[in-house]
Amino acid sequence: MDSRIKELIELTKTKFGLNNYYLQRHQFDRSVNIFNETVYTLSMEWFPDHVTVQEDGDSNPEGTASIEVNLKNCTFNSAIFVMGKSYAENGIMFVSRHKEEIIKWVEDETGLTYGKQFQIHKEREGEVYFKECIDGVAVSPSGSIEVKFDQEGKLTFFAVHGQFPSKEIVKEETYLLSLEKVEHLAKDQLKLIEYPSFEQKKLFSVYAVEEVYVTNDQMETIPFEIFVDVRSYLQINKTMYWDKPINQSFDRKELRWIEDISAEQAFSCEPSPDSFPISKITQEKCLKVVNDLLRQEYPEDSGNWILKTLHRDKGYIQAILRANKQDNRVFQRKLMIMIDAKSLHVVNYMDNKPMLEVFDQFQAPKKVTISKEEAFEKVKELFELKPYYVYDFDRKQYVLCGKFDCDYGVNASSGEVIALGDL
Repeated sequence: MDSRIKELIELTKTKFGLNNYYLQRHQFDRSVNIFNETVYTLSMEWFPDHVTVQEDGDSNPEGTASIEVNLKNCTFNSAIFVMGKSYAENGIMFVSRHKEEIIKWVEDETGLTYGKQFQIHKEREGEVYFKECIDGVAVSPSGSIEVKFDQEGKLTFFAVHGQFPSKEIVKEETYLLSLEKVEHLAKDQLKLIEYPSFEQKKLFSVYAVEEVYVTNDQMETIPFEIFVDVRSYLQINKTMYWDKPINQSFDRKELRWIEDISAEQAFSCEPSPDSFPISKITQEKCLKVVNDLLRQEYPEDSGNWILKTLHRDKGYIQAILRANKQDNRVFQRKLMIMIDAKSLHVVNYMDNKPMLEVFDQFQAPKKVTISKEEAFEKVKELFELKPYYVYDFDRKQYVLCGKFDCDYGVNASSGEVIALGDL
């Protein structure tokens, strides 16, 4: 075993008090963050000494410690004890179990400053959940830190997600926005949408706000949806046409998400292929194989699909397509086509049509009787505009914005103002 791996294993065993554990398996993983940096981690599964065999192939036994360490700075991204049970001795212990003690431990563990880079989002007995911030202002895409402990105060769960940027890539400004200043956007963001109620098996037509970020200078808006998945996407936006179908069925291949990573690659921080740009030649080849797949599997759909984006992920290039004609439901028709990044052949695809067909069994929404203007007057006093630092992928820095949103909508058939969370 590589001596550097041995050092990390010993560090982990000592830090988390794993004398009653043995290392069952370990592997290297890598990912690409929003700054297009390759992050390498060592993942370890520690089994309690009394466990001699894994109970089944898919789940680890109670008390297993799943621990992940970042190779760049030897900080721990996560330490999770399965089912909240820890057999650790002289590991991480919160004696007082007060939030002040936990905050101090998180600061020491991560090098972050409370109130400046993270703040409490919610807390329950035995659990504290933190959200990323910049000088107390919320961040998008947001990072988080979660800490759980048992009745004795033993750590049972710790996980850090997100970037927690340095000051160098934050454009600090004085927040100037107000609801009055963005009133001209408000009506445009109010949309008539069909919301499903799974409990009632019904569809409701509701006027609701489509969330958006407004830059501090009011010059730009940034759609909220691009932060649902924060990878770098190459915008294509091309409608797919063809004259003739391909009369041949497509043979799906199994996807392989686990990469074989050597110690040399990991410790030298070799850039992941996922961090490489998609060249013009590769783009053209991807467009061709996507078009061919559509000709095979959707022969009658010429002109019905738009190739929105391409992005790399774990050795594949994912092509995201949306239906050209969309209805006003919350969930829209989507197609994801997986292309092998080396051969540039399509290996698999996923269509969300089966999920959407569930709503065909729901009771149809009642007739719309309320106009958009009437709905706007009913709900405008409930609009919210909150400051957010938003990562601008073009400028490669965090810029101050206002998040325009509303937790309420207007039932388009009855005119009733309703909490969207209740649907």
